Amino acid sequence: VQLQAFGGGLVQPGGFLSLSCAALGSIGIMGWYRQAPGKQRELVATIARGGGTNYADSVKGRFTITRDNAKKTVLLQMNSLKFEDTAVYYCYATSPWGAHEYWGQGTLVTVSS
Repeated sequence: VQLQAFGGGLVQPGGFLSLSCAALGSIGIMGWYRQAPGKQRELVATIARGGGTNYADSVKGRFTITRDNAKKTVLLQMNSLKFEDTAVYYCYATSPWGAHEYWGQGTLVTVSS
């Protein structure tokens, strides 16, 4: 399975940015993780094929994750961005039954004034 991420960039605090990711191959759960400088990689949000979502507490109410099963894409819409959202964001997916995990290349999101 290959994951290709799109989006990222520089945005001011309070701004909006979206990330998308496309999968080649069969996948189950899709989502995003992030890693800030000097910190461990952490969950941002995931979404199951049936639409069930899971969000980190730090992004609830600000980020929205959606997916298109037919196109095998996942979209992360990020509103009200904060300085602490600055990180490299990684697209994530599992195999259909969850036995394997896959990672896309990271894309940098910088929140700065």
